[in-house]
Amino acid sequence: MSKNKFNTRGKSSFQRQLQELPIQGPRLRKILFSLRDFDRNQGQPFTEWEDDKLLALAMDKLSQLSQLTMPQAQQKQLLKIYSKVDFPPKSNFTYPKHVKDGAKWASFHIQGKECIIGHIEDNVFHIVFLDRNHEFWITEKKHT
Repeated sequence: MSKNKFNTRGKSSFQRQLQELPIQGPRLRKILFSLRDFDRNQGQPFTEWEDDKLLALAMDKLSQLSQLTMPQAQQKQLLKIYSKVDFPPKSNFTYPKHVKDGAKWASFHIQGKECIIGHIEDNVFHIVFLDRNHEFWITEKKHT
């Protein structure tokens, strides 16, 4: 006859274990991905990334990120969430009409300058652009 593991612990041990379980809030759930807002008119299409051998790398990165929560991905510097602005002040992209105003924009690098750009809702990263040339958030080149 097997014993329930909670029967052998004291009440305070059981309560502490319950308090340590991350059971609430979207920030504690693993990252999910959506293509609902993918913009086919800006950036590159999936076929171009496939031809350039970037699509498989992107899928690997998505798979890795899906094992993390948003805070974990930010802490590991895999995901950058732009919290201070609605959309970059300098960009070769325009705000898509089908994305709600005030979206919380974010990006992650595939390798080098290649990025996937999207917006965050709870624990969902909505993929909007494939940005092979880092044109979403244009910055001044450093040390050149």
